[in-house]
Amino acid sequence: MKWVGRLDARVACSPVGRWFRLDGSGAKAERTGSKFSVELRAGLTIFVAMAYIISTNALIITDSGGPCECDRERFGKTCDGDPAYARCLQGVKQDIITATCAIACIACVLMGALANLPIALAPGMGLNAYFAYTVVGYHGTGKVSYANALAAVCIEGIIFFVLSVVGLRQWFARMIPAALKTATGTGIGLYLAFIGLQSSAGIGLITANPATLVKLGGCPPEYRDKDNVCTGHSMEGGQMWLGVMGLVIIAVMMLYRLKGAVLVGILIVAIISWPRTTAVTYFPYTTAGNEAFGFFKKVVTFHPIEHTLARFHWDASSGDFWIALITFLYVDILDCTGTMFSMAKFGGYMDDDTQDFEGSSVAFLVDSAAITIGSVFGSSPVTAFIESGAGIAEGGRTGIAAITTGFMFFIALFFAPIFASFPPWATGPALIMVGSMMMQNVTQINWSYLGDALPAFVTIILIPFSYSIGYGLIAGIGTFIAINSFAFILHKASRGRITPPNYHLRDDWVAFVTRGGYRSNIPGWVRWLGRRGHVALSRRTAAADPAADPAAELKDIAVDSGLLHPHH
Repeated sequence: MKWVGRLDARVACSPVGRWFRLDGSGAKAERTGSKFSVELRAGLTIFVAMAYIISTNALIITDSGGPCECDRERFGKTCDGDPAYARCLQGVKQDIITATCAIACIACVLMGALANLPIALAPGMGLNAYFAYTVVGYHGTGKVSYANALAAVCIEGIIFFVLSVVGLRQWFARMIPAALKTATGTGIGLYLAFIGLQSSAGIGLITANPATLVKLGGCPPEYRDKDNVCTGHSMEGGQMWLGVMGLVIIAVMMLYRLKGAVLVGILIVAIISWPRTTAVTYFPYTTAGNEAFGFFKKVVTFHPIEHTLARFHWDASSGDFWIALITFLYVDILDCTGTMFSMAKFGGYMDDDTQDFEGSSVAFLVDSAAITIGSVFGSSPVTAFIESGAGIAEGGRTGIAAITTGFMFFIALFFAPIFASFPPWATGPALIMVGSMMMQNVTQINWSYLGDALPAFVTIILIPFSYSIGYGLIAGIGTFIAINSFAFILHKASRGRITPPNYHLRDDWVAFVTRGGYRSNIPGWVRWLGRRGHVALSRRTAAADPAADPAAELKDIAVDSGLLHPHH
């Protein structure tokens, strides 16, 4: 359509286009191929792919009991029979729906506007389950109270902010070997596909099995037990086949490079699933289905946060508090770092020399600030979402996509009944498709040397099977250190006489880390302060010693900063 092209051209030539470095804006380092209309579509695709977090996060956090209290001696340890407690939980659920939308809105807008990256953030899956079921416990049966757990999340965000300011998060990310960085992206692709195949957040082709952990599913809802395990009639479920149809629609549209493939596939399946009279309805005539349909019929609603806002309890005397804080720290830092680097590589933002991506410092600062903001609203840690890959696959290249996602979460504050009603078999095909696209990086792993290949393989398989990016990366790093430390020590001790086959083909980790110079490990603001201090010192030296040459001092600073070749 011509008007779309004219709109893209006008926006590209505007201050907005130059800020986001759209293609044709004339800005330095334009994002090749980026267009305003494509960014809007990519942002909408990201939102639709991750809209499930609105209701899912609310359900999980509500299971912690929130700040609700009851007489446990009278109603039992979990307070399931207390009607007042149940009413309080309903209020907490509505609070967290509002909080999830608000947190995601703020975080996505900040990420897009400041870091110029098409990466969306929201309360993370996995971390919210750890928060609700391990730290606080079901209905508050854990060793840390809900308010105390929120304090731990808040402190985690502050620590992350400090680490990001001094550059330690970027330094840590740079220390990860090249094979493991590539493997993380591949593992996330498998992770996405694994999620998209399950019934809880996908098409339901794979279900749980007590003996083999997973098995072929796809059965109708009436043949699933309380744990979503198929008791029979596998591959006969209409919802599963509707999800497969959505995957085929997306695949065919992408095969012919038709625009909006992921978004169209999701919307078609979702709309087919809304009528209650079909066998594939998202609102069956059950207690849960009636409740979901009642919420869906509201269409427009807004619930102010009443129970969970700023409910902190600052008590660090418990050992369980510190265990929770440390776990939040190392899992979140690995999870978020792995996701951001994988999305940056998928979108083509990685710098081969520095092994960093554009806007990484600001992105980490936004992430840490969002964690603290999320704790104020009463939610578990915020992290980057791997569903951002769906938007990147749609052509998203700038922060406009993330801002669009944030705007959609703002709309969801008032239209949560609609956006919380996208069935998992509608979004599952998008996750499977994006997962398949992220697998292409597996060819870049150095499979010629076992010291690189095995750690990469461990990372790839453990990310989906442990259901955690952080745990998969920890396992890969541990394997890499164990194997290569032994080989290095033996190589040095034998003066090079004992080396494993293909040792010369290994990825040189030291060269990889120092590529671009040791200064690339130092945050830009630290280098800037150092240069300013050097200039000030030179001026004082010149004032004290008229024979000193200020021009020579400035030349030394330029050479030290990499701005001037030493022979010039």
